[in-house]
Amino acid sequence: MDPAEPPQPWEQVDLLSLMQAPTEKKALEPEIEPVIEPEPEPVADPEPRAEPDPAPQAEAPPEIGSPLVPQRLLILDTETTGLDPQRDRCIEVGAVLFDVPRRSVLAQVSFLLPCEHNPAQAVNGIDPVLTQQPQPWQQGLDWFEALLAAADVVVAHNAAFDRQWFGIAPLPAIHQPWLCSMEDIRWPADRHLRSNPSVRDLALAYGVPVWAAHRALTDCIYLAQVFERCSDLEQLLQQGLEPRRLYRARLSYEERHKAREAGFRWNEPVSGAWSRRLSEREAALLSFPVVPVEGEQQRRSA
Repeated sequence: MDPAEPPQPWEQVDLLSLMQAPTEKKALEPEIEPVIEPEPEPVADPEPRAEPDPAPQAEAPPEIGSPLVPQRLLILDTETTGLDPQRDRCIEVGAVLFDVPRRSVLAQVSFLLPCEHNPAQAVNGIDPVLTQQPQPWQQGLDWFEALLAAADVVVAHNAAFDRQWFGIAPLPAIHQPWLCSMEDIRWPADRHLRSNPSVRDLALAYGVPVWAAHRALTDCIYLAQVFERCSDLEQLLQQGLEPRRLYRARLSYEERHKAREAGFRWNEPVSGAWSRRLSEREAALLSFPVVPVEGEQQRRSA
C-alpha cells in the first residue's frame, strides 16, 4: 500500500497521538497564579443606637385570678334566739362555699346548735325540742371551719348582724374580710331594687324562685343562685370590698328625699341624721355633700 494514501476505514487509528495532543497543548499554556485578596481590616462596631421607648399601654383590668377578686366566697347565715349576742344564742348556721370564676357551689353545710328556749321561734320556726334531737352538730361545726379556711371572703346579707355571733363559743372567730350583700354591693339599677334589698327581693329580681324563708341554708342558697346569674359579679365584689366608713348627709329638710333615694337611713346608726357607710369613690359620686362620722358611732357601724 502506498504510504501517501489516506487510511481506510478499517485501519486502526494511532490512539497515542490523539491522547498526547491535548497534553502538549496544555503544556504550552502559561500557568496563571491565583490572586489572593487581602483580608479586610476589622472595623469597630458602630455605637448601638438607643431603642425608642415602647408606647405606654393602658392598664389592663384585674383578672379573675387577681388578689383583688376573691376566688371563693363563704356565703353564710345564722338563726338566733334574739338580737343581743350577750343575752341570746345562735341556734343555726348555714354556709355555702361558692366558686366565683365558675359561678358554682362547691360545698355546703347546715346544722342546729342545741338550745332550751327560742323566743324567736315565731320568726325562724325552729322549735327548741328539734335542736335537742341527736344530730352530729359538732362534726357539722368542724366541716364549717374547713369551708371557712378555704374561703377568701365571707358574705352575709346584713353582715353586721351575723358577724357578731362568731367568736362566741362554740362558733369560731372569723378573720377573713366580710362583705355585706345588702349594704356593700351596689346591685345594677336595671334590677329595680331598693338600696338595701331583702334576700327575697334580691332573689326575685334575678329570677330565683323563693320557696321558703328564715332558715339559714335556704337564704344562703338564694344568694348563691343570685351570684350564679351575675355576669358582672367580679366587678360587684371588687367595689363591694372597697374600704368604707360612715358618712352623714348634709341636706335640708326639704332635700331629705335625696338621702333616702341614695340609701341613707334616718336615725340609724347616727341619731337625728341621714347616714350610710360609703367608700371614698361612692361619696364623691353623690349629688349632695356628706361628711364622715367620727368616734364611737363610726366604730359601731363597722
